[in-house]
Amino acid sequence: MLRSTWNFLKRHKKKCIFLGTVLGGVYILGKYGQKKIREIQEREAAEYIAQARRQYHFESNQRTCNMTVLSMLPTLREALMQQLNSESLTALLKNRPSNKLEIWEDLKIISFTRSIVAVYSTCMLVVLLRVQLNIIGGYIYLDNAAVGKNGTTVLAPPDVQQQYLSSIQHLLGDGLTELITVIKQAVQKILGSVSLKHSLSLLDLEQKLKEIRNLVEQHKSSSWINKDGSRSLLCHYMMPDEETPLAVQASGLSPRDVTTIKLLNETRDMLESPDFSAVLNTCLSRGFSGLLDNMSEFFRPTEQDLQRGDSVNRYGDKSVTSLMNALIE
Repeated sequence: MLRSTWNFLKRHKKKCIFLGTVLGGVYILGKYGQKKIREIQEREAAEYIAQARRQYHFESNQRTCNMTVLSMLPTLREALMQQLNSESLTALLKNRPSNKLEIWEDLKIISFTRSIVAVYSTCMLVVLLRVQLNIIGGYIYLDNAAVGKNGTTVLAPPDVQQQYLSSIQHLLGDGLTELITVIKQAVQKILGSVSLKHSLSLLDLEQKLKEIRNLVEQHKSSSWINKDGSRSLLCHYMMPDEETPLAVQASGLSPRDVTTIKLLNETRDMLESPDFSAVLNTCLSRGFSGLLDNMSEFFRPTEQDLQRGDSVNRYGDKSVTSLMNALIE
């Protein structure tokens, strides 16, 4: 039996070698294919997990942004009320002073200025905080991903984060003060000559707001320059100019704080980008649309107006004084 088998193999030596080679190759290819399939599956699983982590990190960061914005709105409102205080003027009017008309004119400018500044400053606060927290979030994600690796250095330690985020104080301080000055000048130019007894329709009010926006957003008080040569004027109120000392841009900052300087430069680059301008403009458009929507309720005719039987459009006009009272309320 063994001799016959050996003789068979001897007679078909080449065929047996060929068959063995083919079978061995198929086996090796099968093992190689299985290994590659496992590697692909493991890589896809790792990518899926990484994507899920990034998605969770992003959603968590957005929730943090929302909570941070809400927590800072009272601070912004308090700063607005301090710099554009109408209560002192209304208190003076109760005493019937001789310069009552002058006080009413000041109240007109302040009431419109405060509402417009509220839209601008809120939109700026929202978009700036989102930029800052998303930049910080990117560094935190990289730090978390590098946990456990030898020789890794934390990119954004807590003290750097706090130092960097403190630069928001420019918007709540000097930036807000300058913004108020510019908007107040624009309101004075557009509405200063409008009599207190003059009536405005909702369309008139919308046109006045557009004119004020054009003056504010074209005001040449900033040295911020876009790559195409145009001025990114509103960014000036959110971050100091580049020549401003670093210690002013973030509290306690010194030239040695390389990481914080890098974060500030990244923020500046983002503020100068066309995408940021588009987002801010969209936010402002929605903000002013919301302001007009709120004011439109004030222009609705009352039941008494409707009972008089006159044209409804007649009651669509409101005096400037009435608009002032609505804005103050």
